[in-house]
Amino acid sequence: MAIQTIKAFAPATVANVAVGFDILGFAIDGPGDEVVLEVSDEFHPMELTILGDDGQLPLDPDKNTVSIVIKLMMDRLGIRKGVKIQLTKKMPLKSGMGSSAASSVVGAFALNALLGNPLSKSELLPLVMEGERAACGAAHADNVAPCLFGGLILVRSYEPLEVLSLPMPGKLICTLVHPEIDVPTSISRAVLPPTVLLKNMIRQTGNLAAFISALYTENYELLGRAIRDFVIEPNRAKLIPGFYEAQKEAFATGALGCSISGSGPSIFALSDDMDKAQTIGLAIRDVFKKQYINSEIFVSQINAEGPRIL
Repeated sequence: MAIQTIKAFAPATVANVAVGFDILGFAIDGPGDEVVLEVSDEFHPMELTILGDDGQLPLDPDKNTVSIVIKLMMDRLGIRKGVKIQLTKKMPLKSGMGSSAASSVVGAFALNALLGNPLSKSELLPLVMEGERAACGAAHADNVAPCLFGGLILVRSYEPLEVLSLPMPGKLICTLVHPEIDVPTSISRAVLPPTVLLKNMIRQTGNLAAFISALYTENYELLGRAIRDFVIEPNRAKLIPGFYEAQKEAFATGALGCSISGSGPSIFALSDDMDKAQTIGLAIRDVFKKQYINSEIFVSQINAEGPRIL
């Protein structure tokens, strides 16, 4: 019986990026998820083990994002093999850092590589989006697309699906601070209003356009002015104790922009220097300390590669 084994990594991501709700996201170097796949020619029911999740994630292959996507891929390719999956979570769950996206992508990427890459990344994207549907009820791409392709991704359209890769200025460093509080995605979605004031729509689209212009021109000063959220942040900030004080301290210590990562509760900040990025992280952590909330700091360059074989 022939058995093949592969190990892969997929990165955490920052979605929305303040000005692009559900349409912008970028990948970071770490943290992320790792998977070890063992595929045999002899078919047997899929086996799933998970490390690092404190028993929070489902072990039923029909309910976990990593195994759901692998099953979809095998059905798409007409493959009937035995699969063992060992998923290691190396990032916080329910953090706003694309945890479910990383699981979906790392499994699909690893299996595709093991099979000789029969599917392009563009062909993998709709499959990994189904992992997001299983995790949160919506097949959105603002986490899975940057996780899969790397870099900064703009989702231009969902029907038809079209994603665009945007340039990231080389000096940008991301600081992520994850406070140990529970903000379920369902709640962070529920606090959003069904309508947006016209004046806020105008301000937000102006900032999105300026943000994209700043990326192409590597204009850090314009980038900093553009990363302002008038639509989503005011509603979700109330779910994160001390958010506005943390944001104020981030700007005071050199952040170009600072807002909520994905649906939260993690906070991201962008800066143009690694030392500055570390200082920003410590400043935000100190704010959470005052709220008697423990937090974890991650400082990383932007990941242009996406997932990789280990």
